[in-house]
Amino acid sequence: MRIAHASLGLLTLATLAACSSTPPASTSATPAATSTAQQATAVLASASGSRVSGKLTLAPMGDGVHLSGEVGGLAPNGQFGFHVHEKGDCSAVDATSAGAHFNPAASAHGRASTAVHHAGDMDNIASDGSGVAKVNVHLRGVTLGGGAANDIANRAVIVHAAPDDYHTQPTGNAGARLACGVIKVTR
Repeated sequence: MRIAHASLGLLTLATLAACSSTPPASTSATPAATSTAQQATAVLASASGSRVSGKLTLAPMGDGVHLSGEVGGLAPNGQFGFHVHEKGDCSAVDATSAGAHFNPAASAHGRASTAVHHAGDMDNIASDGSGVAKVNVHLRGVTLGGGAANDIANRAVIVHAAPDDYHTQPTGNAGARLACGVIKVTR
């Protein structure tokens, strides 16, 4: 009888232990995959000895972030690569401190309108006869603020010296970095 009670006691303890061994809920919060900021700016400063500069306003819109503004000091009637880069650091004279194109999904480089491209790939910007490019670009699949993997806040926008060919890996053969600006949330 003693053995039966002891066995029953052990079985009860094992059952209670199994019931209480459910893992605790995770305490690490996953950053929101939606924009938490309403607006940001990127003030583009010259790099690589150029005279290119400008100012962009960024705002969440639909399935991504909309960029608008002007870039001046470009060669007249030209096409220029335009990307979000992974680091919000424009301290190097040639802006290489901004790192590579923003690419959280480790995709191949490509045109923004195609299925395969970096999250920071955008179509080329075009300058007018005065060397000014009016920017009106929608960058799909990214967020502004919130810290998600696809968040572009605190990253850099780069204007390149040559047009992006949309297929040369990993940069589109867009050449030197003419201007760099960090995306800073303003509200």
